[in-house]
Amino acid sequence: MAQTGNNIRLAGRLLLEGKLVAIPTETVYGLAANALNEQAVLKIFEAKNRPHFDPLIIHVHHIDALSKYTTLDDDRLKRLAETFWPGPLTLLLPKKATIPDLVSSGLPQVAVRIPNHDLTLALLKATNIPLAAPSANPFGYVSPTEPAHVQKQLGEKVDYILDGGVCSIGLESTIVGLEDGKICVFRLGGLALEKIEKICGPVEMRINNSSNPNAPGQLKSHYAPKKPLFIGDIDALAEVNSLNKLALLCFGNKDYSRHRHNLVFNLSKNGDLDEAAINLFKYLRLADDSDAELIICETLPEYGLGRAINDRLRRASAG
Repeated sequence: MAQTGNNIRLAGRLLLEGKLVAIPTETVYGLAANALNEQAVLKIFEAKNRPHFDPLIIHVHHIDALSKYTTLDDDRLKRLAETFWPGPLTLLLPKKATIPDLVSSGLPQVAVRIPNHDLTLALLKATNIPLAAPSANPFGYVSPTEPAHVQKQLGEKVDYILDGGVCSIGLESTIVGLEDGKICVFRLGGLALEKIEKICGPVEMRINNSSNPNAPGQLKSHYAPKKPLFIGDIDALAEVNSLNKLALLCFGNKDYSRHRHNLVFNLSKNGDLDEAAINLFKYLRLADDSDAELIICETLPEYGLGRAINDRLRRASAG
């Protein structure tokens, strides 16, 4: 089992030695390694059993640190960075040779962000290195939003878990970049599309669902529990699967008490999309660890963080 604590000095020393450290962010917990050390980055892929064609995100502590690793020239992307960093925004930017190709899976662009978490910002500042850090979970499984999730899944493969409590957003960052001179969203996440468009105008969607991603988090099957997950009308799906013990994931002020033998997890009884985002991965884990045989969920409204939640649910059900 990995040691857990909030010792930034210890975490920094381990990272500089090429070890793996789980780090807290406002989105999810990341499995971090020195992004400049190719052997350390390789350990991320091995610990997660992550395919090398799926690129990683690097984390830095300040926008001024970007110039060593990438180029931020576009005024629209600059405005987004200045508005939402630190925060749940990742930018796809041209990669400099200082970042190993392993980090970007050989692609010419690298994903970068500044996380909004005091412990990790202090760690990044203390080490003065970029940290490559995908979510701290086995590849394709539900992302971790608290230290116990990391310990349960990767405790034997991580050298230290930096305990920053429960993640305040609970969804991975939104990934934005340029394509043909247009601002594009490559992954929906913890920064709502409406907020992005308020700063830079209309954006185009480039949400990939393939085995050849050009940004992190684009694989068709991802964020998935081990149990089968189905999306649709809960009543209809519950009736069809009435012989099974079910875990129901719902949203809003709805009454599913008639499904007495099933488990009910309400992402937000008040219909709050921010609360639903915080609860999504936690409730998927609870459902997966329960005695239910199937997980059934409904889609959320397609605005704000609802878009990103629905994206995660569709990828979770694709397997």
